[in-house]
Amino acid sequence: MKIKSWLIISAIIVSGIAGCKTNAGGKGGGKQDADNEAIRVPTPVFSADSAYAFTEKQVNFGPRVPGSQAQIECATWLTSKLRSFGADIIVQEATVKVFDGRSVPMKNIIARYQPEKSNRILLMAHWDSRPFADQDPDPAKHDLPIAGANDGASGAAVLLEIARGLQSMPTPLGIDIILFDVEDYGTPSGRDTDSKPEFWCLGSQYWAKNPHIQGYFARYGILLDMVGAPNAEFTMEEVSRNYAQSVLDKVWKAGNKLGYGKFFTYRKTSPLIDDHLFINQIIGIPSIDIIQNDVTTESSFGSFWHTQADNMSNISRETLSAAGKTVISVIYNEK
Repeated sequence: MKIKSWLIISAIIVSGIAGCKTNAGGKGGGKQDADNEAIRVPTPVFSADSAYAFTEKQVNFGPRVPGSQAQIECATWLTSKLRSFGADIIVQEATVKVFDGRSVPMKNIIARYQPEKSNRILLMAHWDSRPFADQDPDPAKHDLPIAGANDGASGAAVLLEIARGLQSMPTPLGIDIILFDVEDYGTPSGRDTDSKPEFWCLGSQYWAKNPHIQGYFARYGILLDMVGAPNAEFTMEEVSRNYAQSVLDKVWKAGNKLGYGKFFTYRKTSPLIDDHLFINQIIGIPSIDIIQNDVTTESSFGSFWHTQADNMSNISRETLSAAGKTVISVIYNEK
């Protein structure tokens, strides 16, 4: 997704909500030794080929636009796949109103591992694709839906591959995976219609107001969005810094210790409207966003963002692996 409404977002971020600070540099001999030992904790194998195939499978259904046949078929496949990986499944279905007042069907897919555990971690992605290629260089394509290989399918695919490992090797804490729907139905560029933050991320907003379990809470949340592009750079985005600095530090430190420093950089970037914003604001789970930032483009999301070029040609096994292995390292090292 993501639009960069800096003034709007800055106004709705409550300053000083960041979690307790940790030293991202890991200085000090004893602490560094402990960190190095931590990444040797046994973890499941993360297959980049499998994550790539899961991305491609979603794309092959066609654009996963709410209300389409592709939405129905892909939701059925995602649900079946997660269930085959041993998850306890809840599909949260509702209708939500999009920017122009129309109602569209929503399917949030929730996969629970070790649901009996009260101490939990929340992993998130969106699985829908944008109904409009409003950033395409060809104006004739602006009203066509996109394949959403990177923007949508990549994050869901990484979480599917993580789920495959959770089946065979339980984590110390309980894990919830939520694939949010209707994330990318915000106001298209060029429309004579107000563009408001709340027009985006409708699935996560709905879930945050109506969690699958009354009183649900998690220790923290990690959102994966646009995690498949070749040579992607994941930066320390401002909403993540403001609400969950300690989580951000933990994840970035793990990525760098695993050798993925070219992906997980310490560059600080502006706030984004993404699912984690509403999870932080509405339900209060401190959450971060692992999301591509491209300094060479005006959008900061890559030249293919919200265009017809967001297809499998822009998906890298190496990037999927960097995101997936980093998250795995973090969740298996929790106590």
